[in-house]
Order: sequence, then C-alpha cells, then structure tokens
Amino acid sequence: MNRKLVAVLAGAATLVSAAAFAMTKEEEDAAWKKEPAYGRVINVGYNGGLCLGTFGIADIKGFYAEEGLKVKITRMTKDVDAIGTGKVDVVGGHIAKFIIPTVNGVRMKFTTGIHTGCKSLYVLAKGDIKNTKDLVGKTVAVPNGIGDSDQNIAMRFFSRDGISPFRDIKWKVVEAGVSIMAMQNGEIEAALLEDQFARRFLDDGTLRIVRSLTYDDDFKKEACCVHAVNLDFYNENPITVKKLTRAHEKASQWILDNIDESVRLLLDHKYVTGNFDLVQSIQKTLDYGISDQATEETLRLIIRDYQSFGILDPRLDPDKILKKIWDPVLQHD
Repeated sequence: MNRKLVAVLAGAATLVSAAAFAMTKEEEDAAWKKEPAYGRVINVGYNGGLCLGTFGIADIKGFYAEEGLKVKITRMTKDVDAIGTGKVDVVGGHIAKFIIPTVNGVRMKFTTGIHTGCKSLYVLAKGDIKNTKDLVGKTVAVPNGIGDSDQNIAMRFFSRDGISPFRDIKWKVVEAGVSIMAMQNGEIEAALLEDQFARRFLDDGTLRIVRSLTYDDDFKKEACCVHAVNLDFYNENPITVKKLTRAHEKASQWILDNIDESVRLLLDHKYVTGNFDLVQSIQKTLDYGISDQATEETLRLIIRDYQSFGILDPRLDPDKILKKIWDPVLQHD
C-alpha cells in the first residue's frame, strides 16, 4: 500500500495505545488545545513552482482545514532564512539546499519527504558532450549559486561517476534563462536545470540530458525535497506538526490519484505557471508516493556524500546528524 495512503488512513483512524507515542483521538485533541499554535494562523512558506504544489493542494482541497488548522500561504524567496528564524512555521525545499544549513544550526526539522525527481544535468544535443566524463575540465553552470542545491546535486552526479567535483569540474553561476545561450556561445558546457524549465529545449532538440535525478536508475527513487518545520515550532507543538504533516500527505496522495485535476487547480490558483500540457508532463515524472523509509535512505546517502566532499564535517557521526535533522512524525502513530 502506498505510504501516502497509509498516512492518511492512520490520521483518520483512532490512535491506539500500543505505540509509545500514540494516544486516542480525544487525548490528541486535548493535548493539541494546550499547544501554543492551537487556534492561531500557521504560516506556510511557499517559494513557487510545481515541486511544492502539495502545499497549494493541501490548502485548496481543504486538507489543512480537515485537520482543524488555519493556514496562510506566504510567498517568499529566502526559504532557509524564513523557516530558521520563524518567519514561517513550515516550508518545503530541496534536501540539497536544506541539509547543510540545518546541520550547521539553522533551526528546522524535516518530517517527511515530498517527491522524487525534478532536476537534471543538460548539455547541447548536437555538441560533443555525451556523458559526464566528457565534462572533465569543462565548465558547468549552477543557476542558484555556488554551494546551493544545483551545485550540490551536480556534485553527486560527478562523484557517482568517479569524477572529482573539485579537481575535474569548473563551476560558474549562470541564470537558467541565459544558460542555453551560454552553452551555445561556449561560455559553459553544461547546466543543472529544473526539468520543467528545460522541457521545451529538450523537446525541440536543443538540449540533451546526461545525468538526472528524475530518470537515472541510481537517483530516481531518491527523495528530492522535504517537508520542514521550524525547530521551535516542532518542539512546542508536536500535535500541530503531526497535523500539518498529515494534511501534506493527504495532498500528496490526492495528487497521485488526480494528476490532471491537480495541474488544473495549481494553474488556476497561480501556484504554478506554464501551459497545461507542459506542467502535466512534469507532474507525471514526480513520485509523490515517496516513503519515509526511502526519504531516510536518501538523507543517509546525501550525508555520506557531503561528508566525503567535505561540505559536511566528516568527523560528525552520521546517525547523530540524521537524528538532528529528521523526525518522520507520522511513524509514531
């Protein structure tokens, strides 16, 4: 049975006392009413794009309301700062972006995975680059900056193929919108891009994928993004955090069951932009059924890789890192 459906059923059923953290529905409601967040509007951060469409669907379809939650979807761009300082209570984002600041002290906790896929490494379709080994000594564009998710994702691609992301690759910040021209004029040889942005260039024969979170067997089952809550909010409001996570899981399952309708709603409510066919085609590549177990395995792999790169302190205990950043709260039910 799909993990998202399991979470929905677990949330709807009466909780039993067999589990250490379990309580009856009445006990949960009583505990919830004592939390600081009870009855107040909860700020859900949203930085745009299809990748975080679950938050929009949870609001539009009333899944937050079903959990008794009042939410405000807050548009923002600096998600790490917003969640770490408590400007928003909950947010979603790339593991590749969130994990390092969280380990280094930004106050957030991951409570579930969101989906797989979404970014790939692209080169000119008619160029000489056929695989990652052809990029040794070449320049790769990372649109969102050095040390951010694009570079961190691409580093794992190269490392997996036996290529040093430090000695063998040159990095350059080039905006996605001009990266195609930069490849064509020889300024760069490849770019890490969102699949939604790159799809039309892929379809018209301009670009080709050489490595992918979405399509490659060794990455396509990994969680791309995580559902994260502010750490103080997490500590003070455990029932509210479960309710937020449960609403998110209901939205994930609903998307899996209603791909076309989810795209229409997200477009109609301006959570995403683009034409229907394009957004639909990308939506179908994202697996919203990613399990907590698979998300945890992804986190372990990324921790291992980042420690080998030196961008996470290799002296730290990986199990302690995981415990610091990750709590799949619905697994306590």
